[in-house]
Amino acid sequence: MSPAYPVLVALVWLTACASPMPQPLPTVGAVDLQRYAGTWYEIARLPNRFQSMCASDVRAHYAPEDGAIAVVNSCRTGDGKLERAEGVAHVVAGSAGSKLRVSFFRPFYGDYWILALDPDYRWVLVGEPAGRYAWVLARAPELDDATLARLLARADALGFARQAFVRTPHTGH
Repeated sequence: MSPAYPVLVALVWLTACASPMPQPLPTVGAVDLQRYAGTWYEIARLPNRFQSMCASDVRAHYAPEDGAIAVVNSCRTGDGKLERAEGVAHVVAGSAGSKLRVSFFRPFYGDYWILALDPDYRWVLVGEPAGRYAWVLARAPELDDATLARLLARADALGFARQAFVRTPHTGH
């Protein structure tokens, strides 16, 4: 038996056991980025390492700037310190504003896809296609329970782990 044979068998076996690629993650049809601009409060999120220091008062501010979108995220840490991160977002060509590429550490960009959006731009469900990150955002620090439940159900239907979402407290600071 050739020494490469066990490696070949292992590769074939791993390929056969790999889960099929998920269906493409559907986004909203179009986003008016002028209406989307402004401040959004995080209502819930899938925990992630880049927000691990955030204990409360998570918000994001978006502003059109020179053909891109300036992004400023902020939150309060457990000891009450305000943390800020400044970045930039670019619209993915052909997405009508529903898919953005966001960077806080250029040249590294991440996907920011708008998966559900209130017609009056009062709330939004945002995620990325691999299902690792997702957020429910609103224009106010509170969102009624029924709307949040609908958005989490939508996230679940799209393949995000609904039970893993954590609520974000807002202290009014």
